[in-house]
Amino acid sequence: MDRQPAASPASGLIRVVFVLLEDSLVLDWAGPAEALRIANQCLAAAGQAERFRIEFAGPAPTTRGSVGVQLAQIAPLPARWNAGEPAWIVLLGQPGKTIDVRSTGARDVLHWLRGQRLAAGRVELVTICAGAVLAAHAGLLAGRQATTHHHHLDELQSVEPRCDVLANRVFVADGPVHSSAGVTTGIDLMLDRIAAACGPAIAAQVAQTMVVAMRRGSHDPELSPFLHHRNHLHAALHRVQDAVGQQPQAEWTVPAMADVAHTSPRHLTRLFTLHAGIAPLEYLRRIRLAVAEAALRSGSNVTQAAALAGFHSDLQLRRAWRQFGRPGTPSAISR
Repeated sequence: MDRQPAASPASGLIRVVFVLLEDSLVLDWAGPAEALRIANQCLAAAGQAERFRIEFAGPAPTTRGSVGVQLAQIAPLPARWNAGEPAWIVLLGQPGKTIDVRSTGARDVLHWLRGQRLAAGRVELVTICAGAVLAAHAGLLAGRQATTHHHHLDELQSVEPRCDVLANRVFVADGPVHSSAGVTTGIDLMLDRIAAACGPAIAAQVAQTMVVAMRRGSHDPELSPFLHHRNHLHAALHRVQDAVGQQPQAEWTVPAMADVAHTSPRHLTRLFTLHAGIAPLEYLRRIRLAVAEAALRSGSNVTQAAALAGFHSDLQLRRAWRQFGRPGTPSAISR
């Protein structure tokens, strides 16, 4: 399903527990954990509360990472979840052609996983690379769609024949289960989860900070309009796009955007065309239209949606709707 930009992302702390076994791939947890840390940093800079509480848990207080680094002070696997606090369980891949679940630690993790009751918005599962195979051994992927590293696709299907295993996908979301294909796609998946929790503007800032592109697979939903035209490395242009995304209802003009970029209006237009492939005011209208559509789908009427998005009138919203080829009419969406 195509996620619409949230007018006001849900608030509240999300407990994110990375489950560490012996030889867990370091990049499987380090990249996604850094994305969450940077998201908290971006939220704080915007005067908002942090959203993620990052934890590392496992069957032993110390373990060895995939590159030989020793990891200590690992917390026990949570015995219970705090009432009202959403949680994400993050399972990681390991080196080797198959995932060996015969060790005492792996058996302890599988026993713990089998006791989990997954529910969207409550306790959700995130698998990085071959972490999906662990989830399959625990019986958490029956009746679900999922993906994993291409070397483990057949193994995943063998372990859980009731799972609809999808190949050639960057990541797959199915209810409370979110799976990714490999090391770098774990970052892609975490950026998607950040967008869902904090809004796509924050996710775009995280991607910019990490210097990564926002990717989807060929069959995945279209990227949010907040993330379009962001796969460049121009800091001043990102600064303008962040400002527009955070306050689309502000009185934006090209000179006002140029002030944010600390450049001239003419040069800003050149930057937008060269690096983002779009004119600044067209970019603004696309963002406003996305905000208005999200408001309409959330129950606002056309007048309310136009005001929330920064359109001066219903007529402006309707013109933008036609200009960008949106199906139907704003009034039909709000019914």
